[in-house]
Amino acid sequence: LERRALDAVVVAAHFERGGERHVYLRSALRPPLLLRSGGPTLPVGQWELPAGLIEPGEAPAHAAAREIEEELGFVLEPARFLPLGPAALPAPGIIGEVHYFFHVAVDPRTRTTPTEDGSPLERGAHVEAMPLPQLLAFCRAGHVHDEKTELALRRLAEL
Repeated sequence: LERRALDAVVVAAHFERGGERHVYLRSALRPPLLLRSGGPTLPVGQWELPAGLIEPGEAPAHAAAREIEEELGFVLEPARFLPLGPAALPAPGIIGEVHYFFHVAVDPRTRTTPTEDGSPLERGAHVEAMPLPQLLAFCRAGHVHDEKTELALRRLAEL
């Protein structure tokens, strides 16, 4: 199977409040979880960091800026997005996709309505900002099922 775009960005948008770093997550509908043999074993709706495919010819930082506008509603210059560790291979035995990780400091007061990308998977998503320590506790407890989200949160905590 060949996709128009293969590689993706994962972005941790964060801000400080009360001496704690808060990170934005958004709800995401994941239909493949319904298609698992024996039915879904995990919730079909997942909380994830904003992420998305890098369009052909697009630089990863530009993709990160586009995804943050589509999924969270922040309009930011690509130069503001800082690398969050090295690129990673989510499932090299199955797909050649590469994930590029970024983080960006944001001002919650500048957030607007997300533009979304027109996909039903993005329509009506919920956006929440939560303290990073609480998100890491959710990861340890098994409440965050998305590996790219957990990896990025752990990397952000190490900064």
